[in-house]
Amino acid sequence: MISLNHTNLEQSYAIGIDVGGSSLKCGIVNQQGEILYSTLIPLKKAKTQGAIIALIVEAIQTCAAKVKHPILGVGVGFPGTIYNNRIIAGADNLPGFKQLALGEILQDVTRYNIVMDNDTNLMGLGEMCYGAAKDCSDVVFLTVGTGIGGAVMIDNKLYGGFRSRGTELGHIIVQHNGLACVCGLKGCLEAYASVTALLKHYKFIHPGIPEKDEVDGRYIIEKYLAGEEYAIKAMEQHFDYLATGITSFINIFSPEKIVIGGGISEAGAFYTREIERRIKTLAVPVASANALVVPAKLGNKAGLLGCAANVFRKFKAFGYVST
Repeated sequence: MISLNHTNLEQSYAIGIDVGGSSLKCGIVNQQGEILYSTLIPLKKAKTQGAIIALIVEAIQTCAAKVKHPILGVGVGFPGTIYNNRIIAGADNLPGFKQLALGEILQDVTRYNIVMDNDTNLMGLGEMCYGAAKDCSDVVFLTVGTGIGGAVMIDNKLYGGFRSRGTELGHIIVQHNGLACVCGLKGCLEAYASVTALLKHYKFIHPGIPEKDEVDGRYIIEKYLAGEEYAIKAMEQHFDYLATGITSFINIFSPEKIVIGGGISEAGAFYTREIERRIKTLAVPVASANALVVPAKLGNKAGLLGCAANVFRKFKAFGYVST
């Protein structure tokens, strides 16, 4: 185990390992959020839990060899429910990884300090420490894509509920007994406001989409900006439901910022403006007084930077961290 030298924290380095369903991104990050080295490792040929763990170990060792300075620790972002560096459940796109003390395994093999959390939580942490919500203490982060995920930061700390089982932001109910959601519930925000839901609604109301057209989020945004009737109707419903869900988060948490990530958040300033306009008429005024809706800044770097930030916070490299 590396001994931590708190007198030289200005020069701290962390390794980030952001594990996805098809690849893992790894890199070396300094405390200022500069990525000194990064690479993407495909997981296509890794058919077993053991093979993936071997690739993670190899990635850690490769990153460590890129710097001559001591490594403060390794931050790992992993899909699913993570508690005390253990994967409880939810890594559905990867073989195995159920009730697995992955953090302990990696620590035993690499001899580095390991800290794990859910991958979406760490994307939010990356935005809080280095991106759109830098210098904010209370933040709600949402990713709007195929589904809807998110993270909540309260008083400078990630909040996951009891034993990290909570903050499933995409699965608050916005329509009683509504549309079926992939999670098994009905009426979830994800079933109404994800990009998947937007595409489904657009195709349902449009009587004649040309067969040659590939309909995705970008396509609908282009049609919306061009004033197409069906795209406007689909986007209006998307904005209405997303604003409804976000309003609930504002009324509960009263965040300084609501950061929206995912490709659709890059559509332009109109996107967050339309959501914010609706929120002003829905949210409790005292809770929403300081809440700004902003697009994420870090793009696909958010997870890696959040993994590293978690190391710096865990081992007290940031002065405001108390845990």
